[in-house]
This record gives sequence, structure tokens and C-alpha cells, in this order.
Amino acid sequence: MYTSTAITMPTATRRDVLIGTGAVLATTLPVGALAATASSNSNRATIEDGGETMSSIKTKDGAQIFYKDWGSGQPIVFHHGWPLSADDWDNQMLFFLGKGFRVIAHDRRGHGRSSQTTDGNDMDTYAADVAALAEALDLRDAIHIGHSTGGGEVTRYVARHGKGRVAKAVLISAIPPVMVKSADNPGGLPIEVFDGYRAALAANRAQLYLDIASGPFYGFNRPGATISEGTIRNWWRQGMMGGANAHYECIKVFSETDFTEDLKAITVPVLVMHGSDDQVVPIADSAELSVKLLKNGELKVYGGYPHGMFTTHADVINADLLAFIKA
Repeated sequence: MYTSTAITMPTATRRDVLIGTGAVLATTLPVGALAATASSNSNRATIEDGGETMSSIKTKDGAQIFYKDWGSGQPIVFHHGWPLSADDWDNQMLFFLGKGFRVIAHDRRGHGRSSQTTDGNDMDTYAADVAALAEALDLRDAIHIGHSTGGGEVTRYVARHGKGRVAKAVLISAIPPVMVKSADNPGGLPIEVFDGYRAALAANRAQLYLDIASGPFYGFNRPGATISEGTIRNWWRQGMMGGANAHYECIKVFSETDFTEDLKAITVPVLVMHGSDDQVVPIADSAELSVKLLKNGELKVYGGYPHGMFTTHADVINADLLAFIKA
């Protein structure tokens, strides 16, 4: 059983999805609040970067997974999208830290400050890495929030590893059930869309990332959009920190991984949040299908909001996240 809530905002109405090939596819805090929690664990390590020590865990295959861990209280774990990093959640981490939560975000393997791995760039390994992090940090009664590819990571982790550790989950502009078009998924995006991503990344990754951030990701290609140069540069900065090979392989991961059985297996409450003008992950073949597969799902649709809506409309999204967590 699921419920559905439509939220209409005074923004542009939904447009046709951009599926061309090439580059354009896809509270105030108290002083000192940003103190990272610390505990000893044989699986935890440090990464030296420019003289600074950063927290990480070491997985069974030797990958170093960077993470941020701030504050205390009920843990909220944030899972970023492709090809970004934990930094994409800065606004939400500050907001929920100020509300008394413990906030954690990691860089997926091959992304950000984590190891640029040759192997393990697949959804099963991504979820296993999250399980290793949850065990190392002893995370229980946690809320897991994922955006885009990170929403797929949340789905697989909660379904396969989250028993006894997860209280609730949130999928924001998320990729499940499956993105690519097939006989079983006639409403999906054609494989040529994702081939276009791959070709553009191999030819000029820096330009691809600039085109995505300045175009469909935040809806900056829409007439009358308020464009943030800082947001574009921050997206590009995060993307260029990661490994080109991992990002290339992740295109197959986010487009072809099927989460249908994972969604069916999840029993905890799940909030599915999606913008009606998402040009990267069209709502009709994602959120509207996912919520029907969940045992305890709720769908909130945001009229005219883009794929990166938790950045462009952080005040609205944060308030709804807080209400769901406290409910």
C-alpha cells in the first residue's frame, strides 16, 4: 500500500524529457557544531591529503571509502548521485546537524576522495561498501537518504543489508526501478541515451560535466531559470575529483541495474520524492513505478522541480525530509 501527494509550486510546468545523445543527457548552527565524532575500529583508517587527515574505512578488497561523520543523535546517512561526492549534501548535512542529528555521507568508490578502483564498480559492491561503513560506525536506527544513483544504492543496501539497522529510507529523484528501455520496461530511456553519455565522457569528460550541470541537471536550460554559477562549478569540481573509469562504468550501473525485487523486499517506511520536470530521470518510469512496488511507500511529486531539486529547492525538500523523519 502506498500514498501519493502532489505538491504544486509556482515554477515551470513539466517539459518533454531531453534524451538526445551527446553531452546534455543526463538553521543556523551553533559555533563549533561541525565536530566529527570519533571511535576506534580496526576497519577505520585515515587518508593524508595535503597535510590534512580524513576519515575512511578499508573494504575487504582494499578500497578506501572516505566519509564525513558529524554530530550525535539518530544517524542520517546521505548517498550521492553520479558522478558526485559527499559534498553534494553539504546543505542537508548542515541543516540536520543543526536539528540534533548525527549526519554521515561517504564518497562512493571511484568518486570523490575514495579509491579510484578498477574493480567493484557495480551496485552490489556499492551496497556492500555501505554495509561495511554502517558496521564500522555501528549505525543503527538510521535514516538513509539517496539521490539519483544514490537512491539505487539506498534501495539495494536497505533490501540486502539493512535489517536491524535501518529505520526509514528516502529516494530523491532516484533511478529505481530501472532506467533503460527494454521489453519489460517499455517506458524507459533508449540505450542510445546512455551510449551518448559514454561517448561524451570518453571524448571530453570535463566538457560533459559542465554541460550537464549548466543544463538539465538543475533545470538551468529552462526559460526563466535562475542560474547559479557556483552550483555549476561545484558540480563540475565534484565530478572531476573522481576516476574516469569508475564514472564510465557507473553509467551502465545506473542505467541497467534492475531494483524491482529490492523495492519489493523493503519493509521500512520509504519516502519517494521526485520533481515533475526531472529531465535526467523521468518521473513516469521511476518514482511513479517504484512507489507501487514498495510495501510502505509514500510519493511526493514536486511540480516543475528539476533532477537536482534538493539543491535548487533545499528549503522545501529539507522541511519535508524533517517531517518524514519525525513522523
